[in-house]
Amino acid sequence: MHKMKTTAAFMIAAFFSLSAAMACTNFLVTKGASTDGSTMITYAADSHTLYGELYFRPAADYPDGTMLDIYEWDTGKYLGKIKQVRHTYSVVGNMNEHQLSIGETTYGGKDGLVDTTGIVDYGSLMYITLQRAKTAREAIRIMGELVAEYGYYSSGESFSIADPNEVWILEMIGKGSPQVVKDKRGRSRTVYNKGAVWVAMRIPDGYISGHANQARITTFP
Repeated sequence: MHKMKTTAAFMIAAFFSLSAAMACTNFLVTKGASTDGSTMITYAADSHTLYGELYFRPAADYPDGTMLDIYEWDTGKYLGKIKQVRHTYSVVGNMNEHQLSIGETTYGGKDGLVDTTGIVDYGSLMYITLQRAKTAREAIRIMGELVAEYGYYSSGESFSIADPNEVWILEMIGKGSPQVVKDKRGRSRTVYNKGAVWVAMRIPDGYISGHANQARITTFP
């Protein structure tokens, strides 16, 4: 009986953990689809374990050689260090001082594509980029560069990215962890393709889009 209760408790905990990760919804609105010509994105995480919150990160200047500690957004696990830039922009919630906004929903993907040695997870990727980018296109470039240099720690994500003029979806998934393989002579070597596979698509003006834990760009353009 005790074993059954323990197993049931574990399954319930796992269910609620999965529910929190897979309970996000984003809507993306272009200028031509809004009554006042604004771009908009929404970002909701529908879970009893997640609460609405706004974090403020002031703009700051840093000396050359400064390193930034990276902690996994969901768990607080320390992942490593990356190079800090000389100047960062102020951020409130998921929007920075240049009206750049980033949200996400998780679509998962194959477990084998998660890079357990990566340093940048999806949450850190969003908030670091908000401190460094002015436009949606610049954000996409920075996000791609960060995971290429430091590795991508998370599973598949759909990112909503908007500035005052454009709205984009960026979808990203890892390339897997380092693997030790042997050649015909039995010699071992490590195979590691650091970074991520990603694709971005601009939402045409006049359109509204959305995603809720399901990849939206099904065909590479």
